[in-house]
Amino acid sequence: MGKSFEVGDDDFEALVLKSDLPVMVDFWAEWCGPCKMIAPSVEELSDEYDGKVKFAKVNVDFNPRTSAKYGVRSIPTLLIFKGGNPVGQVVGAVPKSTLKQRLDAALK
Repeated sequence: MGKSFEVGDDDFEALVLKSDLPVMVDFWAEWCGPCKMIAPSVEELSDEYDGKVKFAKVNVDFNPRTSAKYGVRSIPTLLIFKGGNPVGQVVGAVPKSTLKQRLDAALK
């Protein structure tokens, strides 16, 4: 199964920005239908990129500071962080192939 982990306002910097590996952060909410649609693809990618990329989830309902800081206005929004900076973004429930393309581009 996937290796994604929950991250919040208080530990975002330590777990995402200071990560030694790139991190794909999934901004989501429990009530969000498209978030539930994309979740299995994100979990599959967390297996495929194990050891290369970390996968984190931020619940926007409980972590408004982080969501606001990165301009998350619609969910799902997935941001790819590398070296503490956002280097890629995907908004909406997109196919797994699109997520994979964005990840590969960010890893170059």
